[in-house]
Amino acid sequence: MIFFNNVTKQYDNGTIALDNINFFIDKGEFVFIVGSSGAGKSTITKLILCEEKPTSGTILINGIDVGGLKHREMPYYRRQLGMVFQDFRLLPNKTVYDNIAFAMQVRGATNREIRRAVPNVLSMVGLSGKAKVRPHELSGGEQQRVALARAMVNNPPVLIADEPTGNLDPATADGIMQLLEDINKRGTTVLTVTHAKDIVNKMKKRVVEISNGKIIRDEVGGYCCEL
Repeated sequence: MIFFNNVTKQYDNGTIALDNINFFIDKGEFVFIVGSSGAGKSTITKLILCEEKPTSGTILINGIDVGGLKHREMPYYRRQLGMVFQDFRLLPNKTVYDNIAFAMQVRGATNREIRRAVPNVLSMVGLSGKAKVRPHELSGGEQQRVALARAMVNNPPVLIADEPTGNLDPATADGIMQLLEDINKRGTTVLTVTHAKDIVNKMKKRVVEISNGKIIRDEVGGYCCEL
């Protein structure tokens, strides 16, 4: 599902963010990417999203060579991905329902498809009663659940969560991680970028650790990483 082969990324200022890294993530896996600030985690996310291009090497996402994508192909490619951010990035003037519907509208879904899909995904994240409220009326955990619903409403094969618990209290963070695990059990490949070592240890999933642009650990099972 995700394949990095001899990937190097050097920015224009000379910084080598990734140094000839290799890893793959199979369909249906749940994987944490961990490492200290500046280790290269964000660059991996940017490369997957095609916000940056690799300096060298090959990146395949669901069989698509992202390094060779043309601009007109980007919208189709990005439908393969669901993305959840630490700061939620919800549209403040739209209701919960409309925030999620918007993700379907941009890919050309019909009103009938939207009316069917949005309530289903709200039920999945436990927010069936919140469709008509606006983001500022929700708790942080509820906003993150809306962000997850929006990411999943188009049924992407890959979900990327960038520090999904960073602004949440421990109990709420546990709930979000349980939801991510439930999404994974439905068949979605989940890639979570995080600093939260307690979450990593508790989940006991595969962990890929980055340091100075290199992969220094790739193991299955929780462990205490110094982040």
